[in-house]
Amino acid sequence: MAVFLRGTVGIETYRQLEEAMRLLAKKWAPIGALLCVFGQSAGAAPLAQTAQKDGTIVWTPNEAVVEASLRVTGPRGFVFEKKFERGIPTFTLASSGSLLPDGQYHYEIIWLKPVPENVSAAFEKAHARTDGGGVDEALAAKMRAFSHIDSGTFRIVEGAAHLASNAKEPAYRHDATAGNLTKDQVIPDDLIVQGSLCVGFDCVNNENFGFDTIRLKENNLRIKFEDTSVGSFPSTDWQLTANDSASGGANKFSIEDITASKVPFTITGNAPTNSIFVDSSGRLGLRTSTPVLDLHVATSNTPAMRLEQNSSGGFTAQTWDIAGNEANFFVRDVTSGSRLPFRIRPGAPTSSIDVAASGDVGIGTASPSAKLHVYSTAASDTWVTMGPSGSGSGADGMNFGYGGASFGAGAGYINAHSAAGNAGKIYLMTDGVTRMFLGGSGNIGIGTTSPAAKLHTTGTVRLAGVTSCAAGIVSNASGDLSCLVSSQRFKDVYGELPPAKALANVMALRPQIGSYKDEPKVPEHWLIAEEVAKIDPALVGTKDNAPYT
Repeated sequence: MAVFLRGTVGIETYRQLEEAMRLLAKKWAPIGALLCVFGQSAGAAPLAQTAQKDGTIVWTPNEAVVEASLRVTGPRGFVFEKKFERGIPTFTLASSGSLLPDGQYHYEIIWLKPVPENVSAAFEKAHARTDGGGVDEALAAKMRAFSHIDSGTFRIVEGAAHLASNAKEPAYRHDATAGNLTKDQVIPDDLIVQGSLCVGFDCVNNENFGFDTIRLKENNLRIKFEDTSVGSFPSTDWQLTANDSASGGANKFSIEDITASKVPFTITGNAPTNSIFVDSSGRLGLRTSTPVLDLHVATSNTPAMRLEQNSSGGFTAQTWDIAGNEANFFVRDVTSGSRLPFRIRPGAPTSSIDVAASGDVGIGTASPSAKLHVYSTAASDTWVTMGPSGSGSGADGMNFGYGGASFGAGAGYINAHSAAGNAGKIYLMTDGVTRMFLGGSGNIGIGTTSPAAKLHTTGTVRLAGVTSCAAGIVSNASGDLSCLVSSQRFKDVYGELPPAKALANVMALRPQIGSYKDEPKVPEHWLIAEEVAKIDPALVGTKDNAPYT
């Protein structure tokens, strides 16, 4: 079965469309008739005129429209949804060419009419506000005036579609056996019937009432409450309606607001037992007669609630689902490809995610003490992982303080705390291998997890700030490193040492051999700094009266 939307097109284009529809009707005959859906409304006057020709049902809009959104629901959970822009799009209601099940189908079309430029501009300006004010109700009402919702039903019978026709069964059928004896009766007093009452053209003598006290029996069943109040007294007229009066119409029971031409409540035929159940405590059950909480939804497969914002108010259409089953509780972004941005798995512990009144977020704690507080019990490990395996960016990060154009405006802490107070350890790893280690004593190891000094590395060290120190490296009292310089380019020479003094200094030098205490197996030869200083302090480099190294 195919469904067409028909808009404003040329005569020739429409004739071509009709011919194409006839060809498609023959091709898809096993599936049913073609539907060209353009609205029939329940309550308010429909936006479209209905016609039928050659097995094709056409709803032609009475005024210009720019967009239409169609939803069709039917037996066995059948749902079809599609948005139509300008043009004549087509689509099939059958899935994979299979027959649609016989039964009653409901459709709803949301029409969007052209919006004047000044109204559209005012709406866009209000919609773009960031102060939370949003669109006021007066402007929203203006936007709603440029939308229209049509709804109706059709039936599939043996693979063919039948839309509710305008032909209605007569409200009165004359009983030939009664002759001309039928007369109105007015009873100007109380009427008490000590038995059952049958009202309607199909009631018969000796009616078998069973347990019925009042029975309505004919082809058009209505109970109307017509209030004749005047002035400030409430006067809305209501009606209880059983089934549509049109051929192919809906099997349903409705409460109608006759005065406002609206149908606020409808139950369709074959709705399951306990579809809506209110218990003595006011709890509402959907598909259950034993609601436990204020709203209780029960079904055998994924009870859910849909939050749908349609485009009738001028806002972008967006649909969310909130649902739960044995696998997870989730929020589904239906509009964006049915993604699941939020999930909770069964068995998740209390306060897995907990937002305090201060806005602090706790993970594993009901009393977070920071903007993000990750907690686990003392006997458990606590992990924070950023970037799953195979993440496309190739870079994961954690920032402390201001994260704008310039980093570091603030203080950041990475703290590993143990119950003993001195056994906290921090491992920095890449590819599962420890590259840097900070122990509880404060020693840092690079390439080792057992540092024996404040900085312990098992590899080479490069000091980029003290390059080309051929004569050695020296530190001052503050621990600053610098080159031990002997090159002429670092010195101002004023003259030469007198030969006698220079010779005496050289002859007084006492070269020695030995080894450093931390490398006893490596032989060295040297001059001792303290001995050289006794000969000529100017030959030994020192600063700030620090001990020789």
